[in-house]
Order: sequence, then structure tokens, then C-alpha cells
Amino acid sequence: MNQPTIGALQTRRRMGWAHICRLLGFVGVALFFISAFTPLPNMLSRWFDTPSQLEPAKAIVVLGGGVSPDGVLSNISMRRALHGILLHRKGLASLLVFSGPARDGGPAEAEVRAQLARDLGISPGVILTEADARTTREEALHMRALLQARGVRKILLVTHGDHLARARAVFERAGFEILAAPAQKLSSRVSKPAGRLRLMRRIVTELLARLYYRIAGYL
Repeated sequence: MNQPTIGALQTRRRMGWAHICRLLGFVGVALFFISAFTPLPNMLSRWFDTPSQLEPAKAIVVLGGGVSPDGVLSNISMRRALHGILLHRKGLASLLVFSGPARDGGPAEAEVRAQLARDLGISPGVILTEADARTTREEALHMRALLQARGVRKILLVTHGDHLARARAVFERAGFEILAAPAQKLSSRVSKPAGRLRLMRRIVTELLARLYYRIAGYL
């Protein structure tokens, strides 16, 4: 019985990879059109959002969202910071805690937000910052060290709606009692292709993050 030559095996392998690449390309194009021109992202967004639980707590914890090296908060970071400040103004907690590290040698996001809160009339004595954590899990662990020594366990957790379910689970594992305070929910009303693609990108990003956290044992 004739054995296939090395050249034949290499040809088969190349053909196999070419078939896989064509299949992946087809799947990618199909997902693009489904995401842009069907209501699938809109339906998924309703499943992702976490309802608000705006009740009194010991502290309001605002998770990081990004800052530029020159100290300009990202849109996500600004929305979260302002939401936390508004909750504090409503008297829902005595402490206001900002998270967020520095980027590329610039000021720490937490400190930029703290200054924003002071500029808006929040007393410096009620503001705490945590500027070392770079992931949601690190934020939970660092907040545990910062807050539980002060007897704080019940917190209003401020982040975006699509991120809240994962953040909540991680903070609960760190020993906190969580009240959800989404700064912004995913919009299920977008109808233009560009808006649906942006929505799907956020959903897929969060799905991958949840998968990673699940595999790593963080959830």
C-alpha cells in the first residue's frame, strides 16, 4: 500500500487551512450583516442590562473607565464619575470612592475624578481613591482592602449596565453586598447599521470578558 509523500501531506494541510480560512471569512461576513442589519444586537442588549437598585449604602464605588495621558477622562469614565457624584448628592452614601489607574505616565484616573468631584462641591473628606487596580478583579480586591477595614460592606456599584453583572459577581466574591447603580444602559433602540455594530462590539467584548473570568475562576 502506497504511503502519501511528504509533499502530498503538506498539500493536504495547506488545503485544509485554506478551507478553514474560507469558512471563517464566511462566518465573519455573515456575522457582520446579521449585526448591522437585523435586530439581534437590540435583543441581546436587553438581556445584558442590570436593573438599578438605588438604595442607601455605606459607600458609592465608581469603577474605572479610562483616562488619556494628559488627564482627560474618557466618555465612559466621565459618565460613571458624574453618576457617582449625583448619587452622593442624593445622600445615598457617605463615602464616594473612585477607581482608575494612570496611563502612560499621566495623572491617575481616580485622582482626576476626585478633583472633578471637589470642583463640583463634594467635600474632600468623603472622597477616597484607588489608583493601582487595572482590571475589574483587581478593583474588587483593592476595594476590599480599602473599605472593609472601615467597616464598609454594602456599596452602590457604579459602572455601565453591560459590565455590571460581571463586576457585581466579582465584588460579591470579595465580600461586598452590592446595589447596582448603572451609569448608562445599553440602548436597545438603535436602528442604523453603524449603531448596531457598535452595540454588538460592546456585547461581544463583554461576553469574551465573562468567558475569561469564568475560565480563570473569578466568577
